[in-house]
Amino acid sequence: MPIETHRLYLRPVIASDVAALFNIYGDPATNRFNPAGPYPDVHYAETVLERWIAHREMHGFGQWAISLLSQPEQIIGFGGLSIRSYADITMNNLGYRFSTVAWGNGLATEFAQRAVKYGFEEIKLAEISAVVRKNHLASQKVLQKTGLKYIKEIHDVENVPPSLLYSLTQEAWRREAR
Repeated sequence: MPIETHRLYLRPVIASDVAALFNIYGDPATNRFNPAGPYPDVHYAETVLERWIAHREMHGFGQWAISLLSQPEQIIGFGGLSIRSYADITMNNLGYRFSTVAWGNGLATEFAQRAVKYGFEEIKLAEISAVVRKNHLASQKVLQKTGLKYIKEIHDVENVPPSLLYSLTQEAWRREAR
């Protein structure tokens, strides 16, 4: 089911989102902090989208296509909650990526706050975590505004500097929400 925030419309990803996924994840600018770099081609995006759809079918939650409420047909990003492993740590991972046209408007924070609320209130996760590159200060600020706290460095990608692990428990989130 779709979810709305003050400015955003979130709906589960579908197979026809592949062009938008490739446009956003294939853009070198949106991958500035991603050691893997942009998606190489649309076929890679198809594989990722298939994996995301399978995750939602298996676990009941996953990735959303993100649009503005005023333009629900225009995807400006993707994000969600998924079970991921980084450096041998399995977590309920909060992830997101927005097109460059959406940057600088607080949309990532609005998205992340709603995703965390969904994770804790609707699917009853005990903890939500996120992994961010050490030099990605904008994303670190989004996580901090959302209530996630820095936990430790993790070595999730070979031969590159470590990433930062942020996390928030449902209990801490409920305390802060009062």
